[in-house]
Amino acid sequence: MEMHQVRYFLAAAKHLNFTKAAQECSVSAPSLIRAIKLLELEFGGPLFNRERSHTHLTELGRIALPHLEQVLQESLDAKRKARDFLNLKEATLKLGIMCTIAPSQFVELVTNFRERYPSVVLRIIDANARQLQTALLAGDLEAAIYCLPGEPPHERTHVMPLFREQMVIAVCRSHALAMKKVIKGEHLNGEAYLDRINCEFTGYADRLFSERSIDGPTVYQSERDDWILAMIAAGMGYGFLPCSCAEYPGVVVRPITEPEFWRTVNLVTVRGRRHSPAMGAFVREVMRTRWQGKQALAVQAEARAEAREPSD
Repeated sequence: MEMHQVRYFLAAAKHLNFTKAAQECSVSAPSLIRAIKLLELEFGGPLFNRERSHTHLTELGRIALPHLEQVLQESLDAKRKARDFLNLKEATLKLGIMCTIAPSQFVELVTNFRERYPSVVLRIIDANARQLQTALLAGDLEAAIYCLPGEPPHERTHVMPLFREQMVIAVCRSHALAMKKVIKGEHLNGEAYLDRINCEFTGYADRLFSERSIDGPTVYQSERDDWILAMIAAGMGYGFLPCSCAEYPGVVVRPITEPEFWRTVNLVTVRGRRHSPAMGAFVREVMRTRWQGKQALAVQAEARAEAREPSD
């Protein structure tokens, strides 16, 4: 069954006249009749009783009528939704954002995107970096913003760097480490540690500390950074956090050296995957956004590459 057959049948059922139905459908009457006959073959019986002065629906035609009306309406609705989707009038964009990035980092991006594309719904999935990469590769996300320090990008992904920030040690104001301007890895030996379970440096930082024989008891674990910060403020131990996420009453931060840690946060998509118009608009907005007061790292790199190109 093809959609033009459905349209021809519904027009004939409306007019009960094949000539008028053909005129409405902008086809010849013989073409319309042939299409309806093919539909009757598919249905297994006549849909119209054709009489010289009176054409009317058969019982089979009356049964088929509401169903074919629904088929046509759903087809029109699908086409409308497709047009709206392509024109960004109605779309949902499913994105992943690493849970260790402060929401304040995305206020400018989301605000500007909503102003330009008010009909696009942003559905944000909050998870750790590895969970986001798995969901992205599986097709459950169109894009994700995350980082996996110490690992090369997955071969299927396309990575666009956005910003770089230092990891810091956070302690309460009365902690002995708060007196230092810079904390060396060796200063953490034996200190009580508050573990952020979703930290993207898990595994990578552990290896570096182990190589330097830096160790200490883990006294608390949580998936939530706000709980970790509350425990730090209470004097339970130290935390290891991105600088932008460590603001909390009663908590002070110090850069860590020997080893030193930085994270580069990226917008990640899948190579070769066809993306929606909404996704294209989002990528453009991400690259327009100023991250920590600066252009996205990918934009800066592109500008430097263009500057190096010889002029014609």
